[in-house]
Amino acid sequence: MLRLRRVTAAKTEHRVTSEVGRLRTVLLHRPGAELKRLTPRNSDKLLFDAIPWAGRAQEEHDAFAEALRTRGVEVLYLTELLQDALEYEPARDQAIADAVVDLRLGDQLRRIVEEYLRDLDPENLTQTLIGGLAHEELKSGHGLVYRLMDRLDFIIDPLPGLLFTRDNSTWIGDRVAVTSLAMEARRRESALTGLVYAHHPRFAEVEPVYSPSLEHVEGGDVLLLSPGVIAAGTGERTTPAGVERLARQVFAANLAHTVLAVPIAQERATMHLDTVCTMVDADTVVMYPPVAHSLTAHTVTLANGDLRVSEPRPFLEAAAEAMKLDRLKVIDTGLDPVTAEREQWDDGNNTLAVAPRLCVAYERNIETNAQLEAAGIEVIRISGSELGTGRGGPRCMSCPVLRDNI
Repeated sequence: MLRLRRVTAAKTEHRVTSEVGRLRTVLLHRPGAELKRLTPRNSDKLLFDAIPWAGRAQEEHDAFAEALRTRGVEVLYLTELLQDALEYEPARDQAIADAVVDLRLGDQLRRIVEEYLRDLDPENLTQTLIGGLAHEELKSGHGLVYRLMDRLDFIIDPLPGLLFTRDNSTWIGDRVAVTSLAMEARRRESALTGLVYAHHPRFAEVEPVYSPSLEHVEGGDVLLLSPGVIAAGTGERTTPAGVERLARQVFAANLAHTVLAVPIAQERATMHLDTVCTMVDADTVVMYPPVAHSLTAHTVTLANGDLRVSEPRPFLEAAAEAMKLDRLKVIDTGLDPVTAEREQWDDGNNTLAVAPRLCVAYERNIETNAQLEAAGIEVIRISGSELGTGRGGPRCMSCPVLRDNI
């Protein structure tokens, strides 16, 4: 029987104030049937550069999760949390409404799909919302729209991008930003993650600081440089209006005093700020060499009730000043231009800090990992030959929910 209202769980801590405080709890999504739904016909639309070997991707992800557990990290799985949340009728109603809002369906097919989804139990509803609903799977389908659809089309698209849990939500202090994803293929991800935060008992007292209805902001563009200082990339995914809205939201909630707006190239290779820069210590970043000294930032602060925006300055200088450091150290990978470009494409700069001077990175980025270790950073190497086909590394695949303060 469906639960009509939520039961409050024991109070659980949720707090992230930096990129490098010891990681205690993380939200992951183990890839499932949605990866098996990728084909040459739809991979571009669903934002994957290749067709991954789903079984191997699951093995790689399991090894990633186990590497975190070995270091004492509690691993939460989005699928399990969503299934729990869908035990509650308000969550089911919202999930189904979000799934059938697609204008492609028309009135008749929308009603049929809604009836189909309402007959599913929470486990199968979760699988369908994430893995998609193919035309041939809807045996009750009929009507004009259904007849004219290609039999290989999806009535509900799969969500392979859900693998990258950083993008659809990110924690700032004790509040969660459920983000507004820019690409149509990924927007329903935020709706599902938002359901978890709104209806799962574990997050009963959590207040969101951002919502999918606001201007486009993606978690891969949000770096918590230090308590109170946020860097927000703006490029292919996060818009300038999104950075402005994020600044207003975090200032109003007293979660930050400075936001650095960081323009990045609007291209797929640098879709998020964390594809070119991540933190590996409280005063150290690893950066893609071509941008290390060309990246700029506008410092955004609150003055007289409105935003004050500075002229652009070198990012490293602006960040160090906001963080009250003499300088922000950069690990110079020292790579030749060809190797640097190749390893950046392979997410060499997209590391996940488990603690200060301890990070997870893809094993294939041999030169970048060697330079990290030469600088005194311990590297936990994981395989990512299949996981990386969606253009994301360890940071992209993880949403920290609890870190120690630094």
